[in-house]
Amino acid sequence: MGKMRATRMIDVGRMVCEEIEIPALADGQVLIKSEMASICGSDLHVVMMGAGVNHAFPCPHGYPGHEGIGQIVESKADGLEEGQHVLTFPNPVVGECFNEYQRVGENYCVPLPESDLPRAHLLMAQQLGTVIYAMRKHPRDILGETVAVMGQGSAGLFWTYLLKRAGAAQIIVSDLSDARLSVSSQYGADVCVNAQTDSLHTIVGDVTGGSGVDYLVEAVGRAETFRESVDHVRIDGEIMWFGLPSVDADIEMRFHKFFRKRLHAASTYGAQDEDGASSFREALRLIATGEIDVSPLLSHVFPVEEIDEAMHLAHEPHDAKALKVSIEFS
Repeated sequence: MGKMRATRMIDVGRMVCEEIEIPALADGQVLIKSEMASICGSDLHVVMMGAGVNHAFPCPHGYPGHEGIGQIVESKADGLEEGQHVLTFPNPVVGECFNEYQRVGENYCVPLPESDLPRAHLLMAQQLGTVIYAMRKHPRDILGETVAVMGQGSAGLFWTYLLKRAGAAQIIVSDLSDARLSVSSQYGADVCVNAQTDSLHTIVGDVTGGSGVDYLVEAVGRAETFRESVDHVRIDGEIMWFGLPSVDADIEMRFHKFFRKRLHAASTYGAQDEDGASSFREALRLIATGEIDVSPLLSHVFPVEEIDEAMHLAHEPHDAKALKVSIEFS
């Protein structure tokens, strides 16, 4: 079938781009010529931290890419036709979004809506869809409440936008990047905290009169922010642990405080397996209609041959003021 450029994780912190044969399709799959793919925070936990690696090294080509966009060039799936442009969201364990051609099961891609927006904008629907899914899976009426979002990567920024849209009275956000916090203000954050220089705990106390926020989203996934999350929530408050864990080992928890505060907490995973992919379709609609402007997130794009450099920048984004780092296959 010809050759394609394909990435491969060969060790923790090391990816390469190689040339391999374009793979054959199985029934129920489509072959997609990739246009772009984005690096997710969960990719960084796998590639740069070695957490949740599902394969022996060297890993399968394209792994763990699961945020993609491209055009179907061959179909063995009902309802999906050659020539259609689609958003792809495979399970990371079998994801091939970092390859020039990717095989995707029929349930893990949806056609793009009509839109004059660049493909890079519509690609952001994968990450936005995971947040919509989490909010649907664990609904909470936050009208008039004070909420906090720890982490303002793309997922945290989408949480900020959707929580403000849902009626949060005040949103306090934290991150290590002033560039991300600047976008937070555009997305509805009322108080922005650079956790490198300021204490989130002190500022939450000041804003809430010492009681803590009503609802908190942890969108980082690091052990220290997981432990810290219980500090910022009021008695009978609620936590959403959204960030994928950055370690495979058990994480210690401040359960005494969690217990005494009578907190409620939830986590969510597996948006790609939602029936009908309705959350990803809603994300595409929000972007295509202009209800959310994702252009501030699109900071750095690398050619696929520079996948290793892209991963390292996404892992250490602050000096370069990076937000969402993507790769392209032009």
